[in-house]
Amino acid sequence: MANIVFIATSLDGYIADKHGKLDWLRSVPNPDNVDTGFNTLMTRIDAIVMGRNTFEIVMSFDCDWPYTKPVFVVSNTMTKVPQGFEEKVFLLKGEPKEIVDKLNARGFNELYIDGGVTIQNFLQDDLIDEMVITRFPVLLGGGSPLFGELTQPLQFKVARSEIVLKDLVQTTYVRQA
Repeated sequence: MANIVFIATSLDGYIADKHGKLDWLRSVPNPDNVDTGFNTLMTRIDAIVMGRNTFEIVMSFDCDWPYTKPVFVVSNTMTKVPQGFEEKVFLLKGEPKEIVDKLNARGFNELYIDGGVTIQNFLQDDLIDEMVITRFPVLLGGGSPLFGELTQPLQFKVARSEIVLKDLVQTTYVRQA
């Protein structure tokens, strides 16, 4: 079982700019649509767990639904899934440990955890086993931070680090007990 983060950040550690925008993700061209690990991740995981804000951002993208695995949206305010997504998206409430236990009991053991607050909550409860962080060479100077307060330090080990698309540094960190 593993809970995995796969996310891009600015050099100063933000996952969205001061206006909640992600335009900076296009600052490094990828004209050949080279996979930077997302497709590999999708073959590895059983399901995706994301927060409501992240879900709404994904819904705003001008593209087909990007996920082939079930998406579990963590929200205390959403009461129903948007029309057309009833077989793809499922709502969850609860603390991270409860969510993981529920999903593991249903056979979902390799989880992709996405969304700033959701990731922070899972880290707070020491429920992240692996993080793949792709750093973009841009300073945003503020926005939505990837990391938040922790009650205790969490130790990770670098399992891999590489340069992708000539300008991005992608590092895989694995949780150390």
